[in-house]
Amino acid sequence: MLGSNRGRPVTRSATALSAPAPRTVGPRTGPRLRDASAAKPVALVRTRPPFRPGLVARGRLIERLADARDVPLALVVAPAGYGKTTALLEWAEEDARPFAWIALDHDDNDAARLLAAIALALDEIEPVGRDIFAALSACDAQQVHVVARRLGEAIATRRRPFVIVLDDAHLLTAPSAHDVLRVLLDHVPRGSQLALASRTEPALPIGRLRAHRRLVELRARDLVMTRGEAGLLLTGLGLRSRDIDMLVQRTEGWPAGLYLAALSLQDQPDRDRALATFAGDDRLVADYLRDELLADLPRDRLSFLTRTSVLDDLSGPLCDAVLARPGSGGTLRELARSNLMLVPLDRADGRYRYHGLFADMLQAELRRIEPEAEAEVHRRASSWHAGRGEVERAIHHAIAAGEVEVAGDLLWRVAAGYVTDGRHAMIRRWLDRFTPEQIACHAPLALAAATSELATGDSDLVEHWCSAADRGADRTAPGEAVVAIMRAVIARDGLGRMHDDAADASALVPGEAPWLAVCELLQGAALHLTGERERARGHLEDGVRHGAVAAPSIQVLCLAQLGVLASEEEDWTTAELCISRARMQVERVGLAGYPLAALVYAASALDRAHRGRVDDAQRDMREGARLLAMLADFTPWYEAETRLLLARAALRLSDVVGARTLLAEASRLAARAPDAVVLKDWLDESWAQADSFSSAAILGPTSLTTAELRVLRLLPTHLSFREIAGRLQVSANTIKTQAHAVYRKLDASSRTEAVSSARVLGLLDV
Repeated sequence: MLGSNRGRPVTRSATALSAPAPRTVGPRTGPRLRDASAAKPVALVRTRPPFRPGLVARGRLIERLADARDVPLALVVAPAGYGKTTALLEWAEEDARPFAWIALDHDDNDAARLLAAIALALDEIEPVGRDIFAALSACDAQQVHVVARRLGEAIATRRRPFVIVLDDAHLLTAPSAHDVLRVLLDHVPRGSQLALASRTEPALPIGRLRAHRRLVELRARDLVMTRGEAGLLLTGLGLRSRDIDMLVQRTEGWPAGLYLAALSLQDQPDRDRALATFAGDDRLVADYLRDELLADLPRDRLSFLTRTSVLDDLSGPLCDAVLARPGSGGTLRELARSNLMLVPLDRADGRYRYHGLFADMLQAELRRIEPEAEAEVHRRASSWHAGRGEVERAIHHAIAAGEVEVAGDLLWRVAAGYVTDGRHAMIRRWLDRFTPEQIACHAPLALAAATSELATGDSDLVEHWCSAADRGADRTAPGEAVVAIMRAVIARDGLGRMHDDAADASALVPGEAPWLAVCELLQGAALHLTGERERARGHLEDGVRHGAVAAPSIQVLCLAQLGVLASEEEDWTTAELCISRARMQVERVGLAGYPLAALVYAASALDRAHRGRVDDAQRDMREGARLLAMLADFTPWYEAETRLLLARAALRLSDVVGARTLLAEASRLAARAPDAVVLKDWLDESWAQADSFSSAAILGPTSLTTAELRVLRLLPTHLSFREIAGRLQVSANTIKTQAHAVYRKLDASSRTEAVSSARVLGLLDV
């Protein structure tokens, strides 16, 4: 296998060096008498494989084994390529006890031969006894158990602790061979151990041994390489840290996979491309897996593996459905027990998955051997998942099967919910697997694409896909309603038309909570911005209710509108409550990357600026401006309102230059929504406030700093400069300096004049 050293060469202890080298019974010679006096079986004898210094040492594994030296059984079970033999060899190098090493082969499946191999290996450490070999020489099938007990009783009295290693123990399949192991296990003396390295679970009472703490186990999950071990293995390839991370993730830490990846990369002129494309169908990996895992499988098992390799989550019922035959549950359990790189996903033997590289190789085999079967398996899997409401997996398999209409119908079914609850990226990834022509030719797909673009704020693409859906031959009433809703959002014909279109559409989608929430938002925003605040409040509150679970991205916009409405009425307590709730929901649900969340941050910036939370307000302004810049010519009322809220916050923070820029942009956008009388009032008030700043303030650099704004907020109070300093945790001299800077910038000669000027400018409430 592969290896490294833990910063030093691996060496054997003095005791281990002085012990006789353990021997193994060879593969083809059965036990027989050497002569009448010796009574020992003749066998081909060889030493255990050497542990090569320089391999990646697995210190954490050796510590596990060393810490459990008083348990009778050490079990190392994993598929091919996980370094089972190497771990045991390293253990033998580090452990002072002598190791009797037996590399098993198929002939050792004979119980008498197995007993002879074990006796010979133990005899190299400490004489077993002539009577044992005499019994072995005359042993037949009926006497094996008796001889095994005699050998067990002999080793039970040994004074010198030892370890018997049976490598490739999965080759022992005969019940009589496992009987021999059970007898010996019962007689292993304290301080000695039987160690098995196997690809499959041995037929031993593992559960009982585990419950009685008489077992130490290393499984595939323990043998996978850590990031540090993989880095040592791949040293010399000149890989970047992120490249190593990618290979560890791609191979799932499988040692042989990492080693084969290293070999593959050495031959590639374009290293970056080789890394990006490395998978289980790489020739080196595929050849290894075929030789080690598939070579001896019967045809029906190979067919099972290849046809089910397209499934991410394997279960008996699902495999029965895609294979159109029963019995898959038992087959999965059997394959998992054989450690064919099948990973359990629960503790009830109900769900599994293939190791990623193994799945890649099997899928390549499927395309090579049965190219026509892949699409059919995907179709059946899609149908099975759809029938159980597992829409995501149903969509995945429908797309893989090339079933455009099936996939489109499924995608449209979840598009609104996913886009409005923060999972827009998943819809986008699915849509990216279709061509524009495929989307345009299937109305549900076009509607899903329009819904997706609604989340990004690209009104041109929303209209493009709505037009494609309108041209579709499979239009439905709900589909027409959604087209009407999305065109209402864009509001090309003003807020009055937006309100009426949303009201009409809401009657056509009574059971669709996400679209109902959108309709309520549009009606509420239209009424609010046209001056009908009371009617607006009811719709926005309904939008909050409809969007609570089904459409969080719409709920937060309704909450933000309610907060802005409350602030207009100077109900700052309600404003803070609504806006804070909206902002927390944005962060909780993961909507911070949604461009349409810009309105929430703009409202929050204004609310926090009003409450004197300068740093928080500035942070919200930056986030709101960032998201606003991501919108691509979205609906005029939304962009104008968001910019006005940011401008009003900027004025509260004395950022006159920034406020004027935002006001100019808002003025241009508001002209495209002539019936938005509230926006016009905000513009007039904000321009007047900006114009009231002194010419010096307009220049920008003399605007109040964050620290000066904090001091200004406390000037109307009864607090002295020293008390203000204590509250802000700075020195009194610092507060005095900052206060005088405020006076100068506000053209004031006293604290009272500064407060009066700040109120005129809107920096402080009257």
